[in-house]
Amino acid sequence: MTLGVRAMLLKDGEVLLVRHTYLPGWYLPGGGVERGETCVAALEREIGEEAGAVLSGPAELFGLYRNPRVDRRDHVALYVCRQWEQALPLAVPNREIAACARFALDRLPDDATAATRARIAEVIAGAPQSLDW
Repeated sequence: MTLGVRAMLLKDGEVLLVRHTYLPGWYLPGGGVERGETCVAALEREIGEEAGAVLSGPAELFGLYRNPRVDRRDHVALYVCRQWEQALPLAVPNREIAACARFALDRLPDDATAATRARIAEVIAGAPQSLDW
């Protein structure tokens, strides 16, 4: 099994999304959990690398999803983060991140991915939670 983490960084009615250099669309920041690393440590590392963000409060585990688009053994842990700061300098574009921006929850970019939209609807609007990412 492989495991990844994604962060829904919420603040002032907005969500922070990233655009990767190697994939189309806007995504919740995150990435893989490395050997010996906790999910929260991976989350903190990934949001720092991809969004220049630092948690100032707890990351709340919202759900664990199977990610069959990657591999039927891949899973993603989604954390909701309401207390955070964009404290680290982030030079974009860089090798991995083409852009990083905050969007109003009711005005997501047209090319936000279907999974990103679905997770936001689950957390914000109470849509039924999927088992798959």
